[in-house]
Amino acid sequence: MPYELPKSQKKIAREIIEKGLRREYQNSIEKANAVIEKWKSGKLETREAYFSIYKQLISHDKHLARRYDNMSGSKYLMIISGQVADGVISFEELSELNDQARQVVQNWLDVIES
Repeated sequence: MPYELPKSQKKIAREIIEKGLRREYQNSIEKANAVIEKWKSGKLETREAYFSIYKQLISHDKHLARRYDNMSGSKYLMIISGQVADGVISFEELSELNDQARQVVQNWLDVIES
C-alpha cells in the first residue's frame, strides 16, 4: 500500500531533496573542474577537455532530469531513496522524517540494491 506523506513531512522531504540536488550540482562541477585542472597542467588536449566536460554535463543533466523532473509529493520518497542509493544523502540525514517514511525509503533501497 502506498504511503502518502503528511503535509509537514512533505516540507521536510523537499528540504532533503533540495540538499541532495545542491550536492549533485556540486559533484558535477567538481568533475568538470578535475578535467579543467588536467587540461591546465597539459595532461589533456583542449579539444579532449572540451568534449569531456560537454559529455559529462550532458550526461549529468539527463540524470537530473530523470530524477527531478515532474517531481510531486507522491514521488518524494522515491527520489530520496535514489539520493541515498547514490550516496548524495545519507540515511542518517533522514532523521526528521517519521518512522513510516524512513521505512518506505528503506524498502525502496532494498529494491534498488537487489
